[in-house]
Amino acid sequence: MTRIHNFNAGPAVLPVEVLERVRDELVEFPEAGMSVMEMSHRSKTFEAILAGTVERMSELLALPDGYKVLFLQGGASLQFSMVPMNLLGEGRYADYILTGSWGEKAWKEAQKAGDVHLAACTQADNFARVPDVAELTLTPGASYVHFTTNETIGGVQWQSEPETGGVPLVADASSDILSRPIAVEKYGLIYAGAQKNLGPSGVTVVIAREDFLSDRADLPTMLNYRTHLKANSLYNTPNTFGIYMIGLVCEWMQKMGGLQGVARRNDEKAALIYAAIDETDFYRGHAELGSRSRMNVTWRLPSEELEKQFLREATQNQMTGLAGHRDVGGLRASLYNALPIESAQALAGFMRDFAQRNG
Repeated sequence: MTRIHNFNAGPAVLPVEVLERVRDELVEFPEAGMSVMEMSHRSKTFEAILAGTVERMSELLALPDGYKVLFLQGGASLQFSMVPMNLLGEGRYADYILTGSWGEKAWKEAQKAGDVHLAACTQADNFARVPDVAELTLTPGASYVHFTTNETIGGVQWQSEPETGGVPLVADASSDILSRPIAVEKYGLIYAGAQKNLGPSGVTVVIAREDFLSDRADLPTMLNYRTHLKANSLYNTPNTFGIYMIGLVCEWMQKMGGLQGVARRNDEKAALIYAAIDETDFYRGHAELGSRSRMNVTWRLPSEELEKQFLREATQNQMTGLAGHRDVGGLRASLYNALPIESAQALAGFMRDFAQRNG
């Protein structure tokens, strides 16, 4: 087996150690006599898998008392609606900060579900940065402030949480969840699709402060957070295999030194690629220096023809997933937790060679 360098933005690279364990347990989970995909989600065996996954994630994040972990479906896209449906209502409103395409999508959906205000938007700067504190126009009495921690399309990432004067944060953390330590106590709710840093596609993780969640009886049952909280994520049949894999990925992160260890690896990988971009005028990074993402590095070449050539040669060198998002073009390297440092080293070397030959 020859594994290539996988820079896909999601579904993304998974730890080989985890994949090998899944392979070994796929047909028969230990002492179960069947695969995880075959067992009842109501069985004691799966309940133990679920509890172990919640425990590992809670330990990694150092979750304070009162925070709960839920495993839902529908991706971050469904959360764009669920968040305002659950947290807003008569007399309640929220602020939204837009730093890219995913923040825009959340904002548009929120407008359909509740009273929301635009606190800041960096579209005028081509979504190349996060706003300064002075640029935030926060609404007194807001129930929450929503932001996207890392924009995969533009490669823009918040280096620390926005200052909100104590108003709880709600975050779409799909593309950088568990990539570094965070101050969880600042958040009322965090949501993330699993398919970038946590596991396979099909699972949405929601981490919420229990007393932050409303108890609205007028919501559809499946769209009410309290439904899933009371049922321990088992109100309906969850993605059992995905939850099992997330637990294994969390266990792998613990072996890597927890979020501190994972962050050090991610910093090293990002530094390799940004160094290759910065040392020549041949490459042009998209994100401004203080807003650069450690997860998604985006850049352009002098021409689209050179970008196409870069992608062709990268493929020949066993590198995949380097095309920029279809909406913006260019190039993008996703450096999620499971990407080996060797892959970042290989890409940085290829970038230098390509620039030397074509610059």
